[in-house]
Amino acid sequence: MSDAAGAGREFWQSPAVASAPPVAPMLFPRWRYGWVFAAVWLLFLVEPFEDSLRNPDRALAVLGTTSTAAFGVAYVVLWRRWQYGRSTGTLGASRREATGGIALLLVLAAAVEPAAGSSAANALVFVCAYAAFAVSLRVAGVVVVLVTVGLLLAARLVPGWEGVTGTAAGTVLASVAVYGVSRMISRGRELAVAQQDLARLAVAEERGRFSRDLHDLLGHSLTVITLKAELAGRLLELDPARAATEVADVERLARTALADVRSALEGFREVTVATELAAAGQALAAAGVEAHLPGAVDEVAEETSELFGWVVREGVTNVVRHSGARHCWIELTASSVAVCDDGTGPRPGAGDGHGIGGLADRVQRAGGALTVGRSAQGGFRLGVSLGPP
Repeated sequence: MSDAAGAGREFWQSPAVASAPPVAPMLFPRWRYGWVFAAVWLLFLVEPFEDSLRNPDRALAVLGTTSTAAFGVAYVVLWRRWQYGRSTGTLGASRREATGGIALLLVLAAAVEPAAGSSAANALVFVCAYAAFAVSLRVAGVVVVLVTVGLLLAARLVPGWEGVTGTAAGTVLASVAVYGVSRMISRGRELAVAQQDLARLAVAEERGRFSRDLHDLLGHSLTVITLKAELAGRLLELDPARAATEVADVERLARTALADVRSALEGFREVTVATELAAAGQALAAAGVEAHLPGAVDEVAEETSELFGWVVREGVTNVVRHSGARHCWIELTASSVAVCDDGTGPRPGAGDGHGIGGLADRVQRAGGALTVGRSAQGGFRLGVSLGPP
C-alpha cells in the first residue's frame, strides 16, 4: 500500500487541501509602495513648506520647513500603521495610538504656523483626515467640528487668515470622503476574512469527507483480505489448490483497494448499491456467513444508489468483523435499506464508531434517518430510511 500512502501524502500536502496560512499575512500583504497612496496627497503641504522657506526669519524658516517635512512623514507612517496594522496585519490602530497620532499631527501643524502663516491651515486637513479613518465616528466628528469652527473663527478674527474659509470647507469634504473610503476598506477586509474562514471550513469539510470515504473503503477491503488470508493459511496443507485461489483473491482485492484509494483521492470513485451488493456477497462468503441478498435493485433511484451502497458496505463490514453471525439479510426498497444478522447483537457504543458516525453524516445530508439496534433475528440491525418509517 505504499503507493496509496504516497498518494495520500500528496493529497494532504496539495495547495487545495493543505492548511491555509494565517489570515493576516495573506489578506494584508505589506506592499512595499503602499505609502504612495498617502504620500500623493502631501502636495497640499507644498504651499506651507514654500511659505516657511521664504520666511525672512532664518530660525522660523528652519522650524517651519522641518516641521512641515516631519508632518508629512508622520502622516504617511500613521496611515501605513492603520492600513497594515501594528504587527499582526489586522486593520486599524489602537485608541491610544490613534489619539497620540492626532496629538502629534496637531503639534507639528502648530509648529508650522509661525513660519507659514495662514497656509499652515492646510495641515489641519490631514489631521481631520487621519481622525476620520483612525478613530470612531463620534470622536472624528468632534475633531472635524473643532478644527472647522477654529478655522472659521480664525478667518474672522486673525489678520491675514481671511482665505482659510475655503480650507474649512475642504476639511469637511475631505473628512467625509476619507471616512467613506476607510469604511469601504474595512468592509472589504471583513469580507476577505469571511471568505478565508469559508475556505477553511471547506477544507475541513473536505478532509472529513475524505476521511470517511477512506475509512469505508479500506475498512471493508482490508477486512475481506484478512479473512481470505486466514482461510488460505488454513487451506495451505489441506487443499493447496483452494489456498492458491484464495491467495489470488487476496491479490485481486488488494489491487482493487489500491485502485479505490487512488480513485477516492482523485474524486472519481462511484459507489452504487449494485456494486456493493456484489462485493457483500463475496465478503460474507469469505467469512462463512450465508448471505440473503435482494434479487434486484431496479426500484432504487440513481440519486439514492450511492447512499444505499455506503450503508450496505458499512453494514456488511460490521457483520464480518464483529457479529459472529451465521446469516446476514440485506433488505432493500426504493426508500430504505437495512442490513441484519443473527449474531451477538448490538454491542455497547455500537452507534458511536467512526464508520457509523460517518454514515450518519451522509444520511443526515440526504435528509434521511439512520437506526441501529437489535434485529428480528436477534442480532444487529443497521437501517436507513429516506421516507416515513
